[in-house]
Amino acid sequence: MTASALIADFLEYLEVECNGSQLTIRNYDHYLKRFLEFVGDTQPKDINPQLVRKYKQHLAKKNLKKVTQNYFLIALRSFLRYLKSQRIDSLSFEKVELGKQEASPTKVLDEKQLQQLLEAPDTTKKQGLRDRAILETLYSTGVKVSELVAFNIHAISSVWIEEYLLARKDSFRPLFIRFQGKQDPANEGEAMRLTPRSIQRIVEKYVKKLGFSIKATPHTLRYFKHSVKL
Repeated sequence: MTASALIADFLEYLEVECNGSQLTIRNYDHYLKRFLEFVGDTQPKDINPQLVRKYKQHLAKKNLKKVTQNYFLIALRSFLRYLKSQRIDSLSFEKVELGKQEASPTKVLDEKQLQQLLEAPDTTKKQGLRDRAILETLYSTGVKVSELVAFNIHAISSVWIEEYLLARKDSFRPLFIRFQGKQDPANEGEAMRLTPRSIQRIVEKYVKKLGFSIKATPHTLRYFKHSVKL
């Protein structure tokens, strides 16, 4: 099958198997169509480091912001991860490196505590990468906790989610999983999925660690997303 046919399969997989949001699917469709426009309807085995390097140069020449360039590359990495899961010969997704992003300007967000909360997890550890991805996703997307815990791998992506997934060595289906206790691989690791209460505890843990006198919850992060004009 050619790349265009496999991309169509991938988008259907996101919707049916991964509980992907319609916004995520539309975005991936847009980013991957731009990739096809650049490389043509190639065979998966022909996607190689040289091709990706030229594609990255192409994106840079478009004068896109680094964060926007990374969105295109994240979509490509997710597609390549899908090909790997289907045992289709192509470039390993780990070979597609993301560009270094500029520091996100806070603009009117003068809430120093919010920035401290986002940066609180120890991202040198797998659990810290997961927690940073959770906090950033709550803030940047405004999703409800019930939606967050329902996400499967591939359903949504960002720089921090990509870093977190790279640190995982399992084949579990849920996006956000626990690392404590006995592993349960049954039903694609469904028992490993974090619960809404687990997400609340994660936020509470970092609020307590930072010694904040206020009570910050997952809703606090969603509130900032919708109340601050970025």
